[in-house]
Amino acid sequence: MHHPAPDLPPRVLHLAQPVDGGVARVVLDLARAQLAAGLRVTAACPGGALAAGLRELGADVRQWQAGRSPGPGLPGEVRRLARLIDEVRPDLVHAHSAKAGLAARLAVRGRVPTVFQPHAWSFEAVGGITAALALHWERWGARWAHRVVCVSEAERATGLRAGVRAAYTVIPNGVDTTRFSPAPACGTVPDRPAATSPASPAASDEEPPQGPPAPGDESRPLVVCVGRLCHQKGQDVLLRAWEEVLGVLPRARLVLVGDGPDREALRCQAPPSVRFAGAVDDPVPWYRAADLVVLPSRWEGMALAPLEALGCGTPVVLTDVDGARESLPPTFAGRCVVPPEDPTALAAAVTALLSDPPLRAALGDQGRRHVLSTHDVRRTAERFAALYRTLLDPADTGRDAPAAAGAAAELVPSEYRKSIHS
Repeated sequence: MHHPAPDLPPRVLHLAQPVDGGVARVVLDLARAQLAAGLRVTAACPGGALAAGLRELGADVRQWQAGRSPGPGLPGEVRRLARLIDEVRPDLVHAHSAKAGLAARLAVRGRVPTVFQPHAWSFEAVGGITAALALHWERWGARWAHRVVCVSEAERATGLRAGVRAAYTVIPNGVDTTRFSPAPACGTVPDRPAATSPASPAASDEEPPQGPPAPGDESRPLVVCVGRLCHQKGQDVLLRAWEEVLGVLPRARLVLVGDGPDREALRCQAPPSVRFAGAVDDPVPWYRAADLVVLPSRWEGMALAPLEALGCGTPVVLTDVDGARESLPPTFAGRCVVPPEDPTALAAAVTALLSDPPLRAALGDQGRRHVLSTHDVRRTAERFAALYRTLLDPADTGRDAPAAAGAAAELVPSEYRKSIHS
């Protein structure tokens, strides 16, 4: 195992694929804290905004060409990653999400302390034979993670129920509570036009997204959903629920903030009161403008968007997936957590909160205090620093270094290799 020279701080290698959404924000926050603490930080990813953001922070960024999902190119991805790791010579590898976790564990095979952070389990994201294959891999590959970091106790419990036997640590997600904060009391969000309607010509791809409306019109409450437009985040369920909300509050507005593969299908499903804001560089103005933030996910580990909204003092409604209850104050459970894929329950919770401004204000205040005390990103960074110190101490590693990985045919288990080619 490689160890740093006595006069050099440890080098951490973060591996990430995907390079957007919550995974990218977690990697950026960790890299920022670790660079500030004096660690040498290298990151390998397929480019994109994550790579640009890491370079701005001063991290050493390496190009690792890899697709978002496993496929026939996996052996080559693992081989390229093994070469990159030999060049970087990290003291610790931290792999984020299923794809990077798969490639990293195959490339490293325990030779270097390895942290795997699922950011929600891969076998929850798929069905059929693909889910069975993903579950088999997670069970089998756990042997090459010195620590599996889950962002919630519920995520850890899901792994254990599925038979993924590993050395677990739970480190809840955190957010920057300075950035994600309520609007200054001395002013309001500027009065900008609402986002374009999917039914209007201005909603075309050529039209730049517009900003949030000014808050304060209780006769037209605003609901915002921030997240990638995809099956996992459940915006289709929210759109089904929205018809019921409009039956009680016909002037209510809904804005979907984000982009993704389901954008066009969701636009076809959406009524005229729904706006599509597209991907935004900064969601804070939307959180501050919203009367309520909703995230109707089908699965999560612990979503960042609700923590960001609560940091801004805006109440939330979530589906009861992994991490939802742990991200909220205990008093929220009865009002703000609903079963997944239940549009009627979702509509009832949204309608009840939109109809009660004093309750929303109280919940927003409680949520802000909860995030400050429990989900500040500085606390998250401190817990990772403590974990890294444990793993970098040879006396605490507790593993013999397996033989180095060989050719691509040896890097990928035969059962997995046959399945991804079928």
